[in-house]
Amino acid sequence: MKIFLEKLLWNSRYLTLLAVWSCVVGMALLFISSALDMGHLLIEFVNVEFLGHEYADGDFHTAVVSHVITAVDDFLLAIVLLIFALGVYELHIDKIEFARDSDTAGKLLQIESLDDLKDRLGKVILMILIVAFFKNVLHVTFDDPLNILYMGAGIFLISLALYFGHKAGSDH
Repeated sequence: MKIFLEKLLWNSRYLTLLAVWSCVVGMALLFISSALDMGHLLIEFVNVEFLGHEYADGDFHTAVVSHVITAVDDFLLAIVLLIFALGVYELHIDKIEFARDSDTAGKLLQIESLDDLKDRLGKVILMILIVAFFKNVLHVTFDDPLNILYMGAGIFLISLALYFGHKAGSDH
């Protein structure tokens, strides 16, 4: 009975494959969706800038920048899903020998421990937060001195987060 329970417990780690495949599907959807959005933006750019069509939703430049930042945000989230999927697979199922033998895999996708996975995810999530901050900056009006102060404080805090993230990463 004990051997059966231990074998059942050990093999239950394969349930993490649900998380791995869900992340791979989510990653693919985000990459495809963002790439299609960029294709639509390109068509709209050509229509407005070269064919002279009117843009009905306000400032076209701000809309383009906002769409591009959203795409970068989505691509970064897709990368988080990829890193998480590969990390969970390597930690719970098996090492990915193909990646270890590859020159292009690099160290980013090779996860050795849960702390390693956490550090890599944390850095990419920090970048997502920075991109989201700058996307929101596009819509800030500077008609109030307090808004300028908040902007400066936000930039200072982002700089601080990047500094400490870099400092923590260089200790390893």
